[in-house]
Amino acid sequence: MDKNKKSEEFYKKLKSQLQDTALWPTEYLYKFIVISETSKIEEVKALFNHTGAVINTRPSKNGKYTSVSVNVRMKNPDAVIAKYKEVGEKVEGVISL
Repeated sequence: MDKNKKSEEFYKKLKSQLQDTALWPTEYLYKFIVISETSKIEEVKALFNHTGAVINTRPSKNGKYTSVSVNVRMKNPDAVIAKYKEVGEKVEGVISL
């Protein structure tokens, strides 16, 4: 199975779960892992500018990676998925949890 088809199935399942478990609009917690470079962390933060997001970062035990948690109010499951895709396309090497 190619990566695109696999990711589309993942997002379809995620959308269904989000619709079933939350009343929209609602607060949503994104979690990303990036290499501990200031530029990578800032790239993630920049994608949430002007959204009212609360962003926390925490370095890994060895300091090689940084966890970026973003708590932000999203209007619907489609908006959540669109933001995951945007971060994945614009921040090289990011891991979405």
